[in-house]
Amino acid sequence: MAKMNVKDVELKGKKVLVRADFNVPMKNGAITNDNRIVQALPTIKYIIEQDGKVILFSHLGKVKTEEDKKELSLKPVAERLSELLNKDVTFIDETRGDKLESAINALSEGDVLLVENTRFEDVDGKKESKNDPELGKYWASLGDVFINDAFGTAHREHASNVGIASNIETASGFLMDKEIKFIGGVVSEPGRPLVAILGGAKVSDKIGVIENLLTIADKVIIGGGMAYTFFKAQGKEIGLSLLEEDKVDFAKDLLDRAGDKIILPVDCKVAKEFSNDATITVVSADDIPADQEAMDIGPESVKLFSEALKGANTVVWNGPMGVFEFSNFAQGTIGVCKAIASLKDATTIIGGGDSAAAAMDLGFADDFTHISTGGGASLEYLEGKKLPGIVAISEK
Repeated sequence: MAKMNVKDVELKGKKVLVRADFNVPMKNGAITNDNRIVQALPTIKYIIEQDGKVILFSHLGKVKTEEDKKELSLKPVAERLSELLNKDVTFIDETRGDKLESAINALSEGDVLLVENTRFEDVDGKKESKNDPELGKYWASLGDVFINDAFGTAHREHASNVGIASNIETASGFLMDKEIKFIGGVVSEPGRPLVAILGGAKVSDKIGVIENLLTIADKVIIGGGMAYTFFKAQGKEIGLSLLEEDKVDFAKDLLDRAGDKIILPVDCKVAKEFSNDATITVVSADDIPADQEAMDIGPESVKLFSEALKGANTVVWNGPMGVFEFSNFAQGTIGVCKAIASLKDATTIIGGGDSAAAAMDLGFADDFTHISTGGGASLEYLEGKKLPGIVAISEK
């Protein structure tokens, strides 16, 4: 069954509760990247156009003490959202009570209100994070309908997503709807051939994803730090490269089961120290020196991976190919990014996290069909898990 989305709901004159993901990076009280606010705009604008009254909820960071509250107010988000919408956004510095209720009841059609950080409720007993039933019921009582547009928290069962949804009609926002279509589509009905590219530091972070994608994908390309655990499983010398000793047997078993479905790097860039300024040598994957660390895939691997991508109908990428935050070890990630971006007829999806940051930082964001806004959520979705925040959305 398909999930309801915001277009399936009558919004005019309604108090529309919206769970957005405004968990933006902050420094000294200022927002350093507003991408998550920008991503929420289509749903907010649509509700405004439909003469709904927008009541926004979001968390920001982890709030454990009264001291944390000083640093993690959503007030700067309200100010930035006001600028982006070019209209006033009412900010209520509380998560419940008369002040909040009065402000909501005073809203006119098309007005926007932002409630204070939902995790302020965690200081006294983790009411938000542990999905306190009374809190979810209270927040639901403030509105007529609930739109969940926060895919980044869909893998968590919190009061502000599952709790509200348990008490009121719930639909997905446009952003959540895209995630269900693209990330969910990879798992359920991918266009073929499906090629998955997995990188990042640790095999342990992606065990479930690798296992699930091996049953779904036609090819699984593995790069990044996790590749060296696979090299070790093949009996290769990996020098000082990243290694998860306790995952070597798992990697060996996967290689035995997958046959030629798994594609590993054939060369890499090595250095004697973990530094952007270290002397770089490109070596074959069979010739990593014992006293050096592999920190990026090499040019032949980029060619091999690019060739493996040709003809793909669907590509999903999660995780960088090397230490991409060092410019001298970013070429593997850039090369893969370019190769995917150049596939004109394929559905190309980035599964959040570091690979999403890399694509945006490198200027390739517009060349992908979809860039997921949820790191942990997209990983769990790709594992084939049912995400509580999505399960709680009403069926059409």
